[in-house]
Parts: sequence; C-alpha cells; structure tokens
Amino acid sequence: MNDISDRRNAGLKNRPDLDAYWMPFTANRQFKADPRLLVAAKGMHYETEDGRRILDGASGLWCVNAGHGREEIAAAVGQQLLTLDYAPSFQMGHPLAFDFATALAKIAPDGLDRIFFTNSGSESVDTALKIALAYHRARGEGQRTRLIGREKGYHGVGFGGISVGGLVNNRRAFLTLPGAEHIGHTHDLARNAFSKGQPAHGAERADDLERLIALHGAETIAAVIVEPVAGSAGVLPPPVGYLERLRELCTRHGILLIFDEVITGFGRLGAPFAAQFFGVTPDIMTTAKGVTNGAFPMGAVFVGRHVHDAMMQGPGGAIELFHGYTYSGHPAACAAGLATLEIYRREALLTRAAEFAPGFEAAVHGLRDCPNVIDIRNLGLMAAVELSPREGAPGARGYEALNRAMRAGALIRYTGDTIALSPPLIATPDELLELVGVVRGVLNEIA
Repeated sequence: MNDISDRRNAGLKNRPDLDAYWMPFTANRQFKADPRLLVAAKGMHYETEDGRRILDGASGLWCVNAGHGREEIAAAVGQQLLTLDYAPSFQMGHPLAFDFATALAKIAPDGLDRIFFTNSGSESVDTALKIALAYHRARGEGQRTRLIGREKGYHGVGFGGISVGGLVNNRRAFLTLPGAEHIGHTHDLARNAFSKGQPAHGAERADDLERLIALHGAETIAAVIVEPVAGSAGVLPPPVGYLERLRELCTRHGILLIFDEVITGFGRLGAPFAAQFFGVTPDIMTTAKGVTNGAFPMGAVFVGRHVHDAMMQGPGGAIELFHGYTYSGHPAACAAGLATLEIYRREALLTRAAEFAPGFEAAVHGLRDCPNVIDIRNLGLMAAVELSPREGAPGARGYEALNRAMRAGALIRYTGDTIALSPPLIATPDELLELVGVVRGVLNEIA
C-alpha cells in the first residue's frame, strides 16, 4: 500500500467515538453520518484523517490570519504555561496583560486605547453592550437603555449578542433582551448586484436610525452596534457613505457607536481594523478571532478614552465596572497575542490584503458566468458568491458546495446558499487563484 492509503486506513481506524460531542452550529445527525475530520494544519493547509491536504479558504473560522502552525505562538504559549499558567484577574494582575493591552492600543484607531480582555467575540459583544449602558448611567443618563442592532447582523451567541443580532435562526428559540431593536440591512440585489468593493447605493439606509429615534426618543438609546462588513450574513460591504452617515447620526444624538470587528479586525481589509480602512472611528470596538491567530481563545474590547474616563469616578477604591471573566487576560492568551502581533508586524500582514485584494477581486468576479450565481461581493481578502436556492430546499446548494469543495481540496464557508471566502493573509496570488478555481469547479458540478 502507498503512504496515502496507509494514512487513510490509519485515520479511519483511529476515528473517535462521535456520540458524546454536541457540535455547535452543526446539523449533528447529518455530520455524524458523514463526518469531515481535520487532524493537522500547517501554513495554508489542513490535513484530513485520510491524509488529504485541504487549502484553507476560510482562515479556519475567519481567525487564522497568519496561517496555521506558527511555531512562535506555540513556543510563547508553552513557555508561559510553564512560567505562569494562570493568574487571577480580579484585584490582581500579571505583566503580560498590561504589555498586550499596550501593544494593542498602539495599532488601534485613534482614541480607542483602553482595552478590556474577554475570551471570545460573543463575550466581547456582551462586554461592549454592558460598557455602553454603564457609561450612560455614570453620566447621569441611566434612561438610555435601548440597544440598536441591524437586520442580518451577527454579534455572537450571548443573550446581548442575539438580542442585537439580526439573523432569525439565532434568535427564534431563545429569550432576547427587552429594549433591543433593529435598523434595516443594506443588502440590495436590485441595485448593487456584482458590486466590486463598496456598493454605490444604500447610504441612506443609515437614516433608518432616525425612525427609532423618532419613535422612542434619542434620550432612551444607549448604543448602535454594526459590523463594518457583515460577515456571517454573507459578506455585505457597507454602501459608500453609509458608515459615515451612521457615525454622524450617533454623534448628533449622543448615542455610542459600536463596531463589531471580530471578523474584520487584524488585517482582513488591508488595514489593522475596518475603522481605519473606512476612516470612521466608533466609540467602542469588539474583536476576537485574529487577536491570537485562532491559537488561543481570546477577545479584546477597544474602548474610547472618553467612555473609559467617564467611568473612572467616585472613591478610588470603588470598582468602576462590575464585569469580568475568570480568564480575562489569561497569561497564555496574552503570550499568544503578543507573539501574533509580532508576526503581523514582521510580515506586514495587517496591510498585506491591500496588495492582493485587486487580484482576488478580479478572480472572484470571474465566477459571474458560473451556473446559479446571482451576486458576488468582495472587500479586502473576503468575498461571497451568492447562489440561487433550489426550489423547496434553501441552503441545500450551499451545503453541497461545502462538501464538494472539501473533496476537491479546499475549505470554504457557507451560509444558506452563499459561499464565503476569507483566506489567510499569508496566501500567495497562486493560492488565491487555486481557491477560486476550486470554487469554479464546484459551481459547475452542482449546476
């Protein structure tokens, strides 16, 4: 037998018992009937249990920006676990947490230089929402309790995140917070299909916030939270002028603007953060994923100095914010984050997407002639190919694309019938073309 056959047989023989693990955001029965198991990763590729190399076209889950198996990160985490494996973050500290916060502040948008550590994007969102409420209360405007999200928005799975989130399936089975409402989304196939970069039409949709202000009064609204580029809804770049308009409305009415940059943060668009790419600075910014290159669970909330300082009031011994997590600023997570930032700096990964985005855009839009394609969207190194659904079976075509792409040697994301691509920032032009070529083959196969 050849090496590949040997590895395939060994992998199948050593397959774990699949029953006990309840998988997240997965059709568990469907998956366990035909599992897709990844067992190793290096650089741009995963390896499956049967020994096949899979080109990572999704940065894992939007998070492995610097590619897989970075030895510097592994070494930093390993050494830290042997030096200081855990330190409490309540009323205690350790140097790496302060070092990492300082390093993050140096690459942040101007003024967003106060950092609160979490363990995930969901926790970052709930933290940001709580900070917004606490900020207004500290300023004597405790009546500002309404939290405004956006249709088609995704902000994690905490109760705060699903309340301001606008994806129906993430909300329908659960309780949501009172006072959470939504402005309309910006997806406009009629006017913006096959836009390259930011679509031309739709800036006026930010004015939907005025409807809620007229209905409830600006004095009741604490914050508006949006993804600069909606990711989980299928890569929806903001229309030209939309974010600027939203910023102006929030400023005029004393409402905090929160950017959810869990996906767009750390170089995805060709700037450290989308706020810098668009030239629009929010009051609070949530991040996770790329903050440690996906190597260790962590999130970071970037808070404007004006928000932070407004809460540093009262007796010096008083806790300013009754909020935090057991693993906030975990020593190993901070070590991973510092090593990740050094890789980003040394390899110029936080701006590299700007160089390769034009070629990626041209390649992705070259799929326009494929069967069932009704829209293509892109910005930086993220793109989406939206497909027409099969009659009576929405999502089936997208799921089949996922499976066929895996068999063809590439990992993609899908949401409904939209294929999403977000390759690691280390991708070469040839690897980007290879990824798009796999998608082309898949689209022709599932026609």
